[in-house]
Amino acid sequence: MNLILLHSDDFIADSRVWLRGRRLEHVVSTHRAAIGDQLRVGKLGGLIGTGKVLALDREKLELEIHLDRQPPPPLPITLLLALPRPKMLKRVLQAVASLGVKQIYLINSYRVEKSFWGSPLLQTEKLQEQLLLGLEQARDTILPQIYLRQRFKPFVEDELPQLTAGTAAYVAHPPAASACPFGSNRPTTLAIGPEGGFIPYEVEKLQDCDFTPVSLGERILRVETAVPVLLSRLSDNCGKP
Repeated sequence: MNLILLHSDDFIADSRVWLRGRRLEHVVSTHRAAIGDQLRVGKLGGLIGTGKVLALDREKLELEIHLDRQPPPPLPITLLLALPRPKMLKRVLQAVASLGVKQIYLINSYRVEKSFWGSPLLQTEKLQEQLLLGLEQARDTILPQIYLRQRFKPFVEDELPQLTAGTAAYVAHPPAASACPFGSNRPTTLAIGPEGGFIPYEVEKLQDCDFTPVSLGERILRVETAVPVLLSRLSDNCGKP
């Protein structure tokens, strides 16, 4: 936890908060904080700053906070991700939130197992839990938005054209001849398929929406590896090789 995220109900005054539970345990066991110490904090959806420890015991942590900095800028990439298996989804969501993606669409695909859509992890509070872990890691406060789209064809035909308007659109497809580009000066939409990739029909439907198939080369990567690699490569912050 590189940033202690503060929620509205943590505040007992304009500049005072009480923390309990997981965050208290982390401050005690990892930071080994003492009264008078300064901790890095951020208000969910707002500014980042510091919190001075005023009181600390087994029940609660009281901080006096000063928020004065903006969170890091978002990554201008909308991610369309074929729903992975639940254990992998946890890791992917944390990584995506850490990298600054703010719009995530979990979509269906022929190779997505139907049982995945019944996972308890897709409950709003469970998804948010993984995103918060990613924000804490990256010192960010802006929570990504997740949209569930269980029907591929209606999503691609009815929503996707408007969603991708004005963006550079790419679909990760290992057989593609074009290499994934480095950096981008414009908003981007990135589609990543399930283990085994999108089937030809799905790639064709995405191409009908002006998606360009791209590849990372001859190596076939797991989804949890491909997602951060592709996002980092497309990020303008990474520059060119």
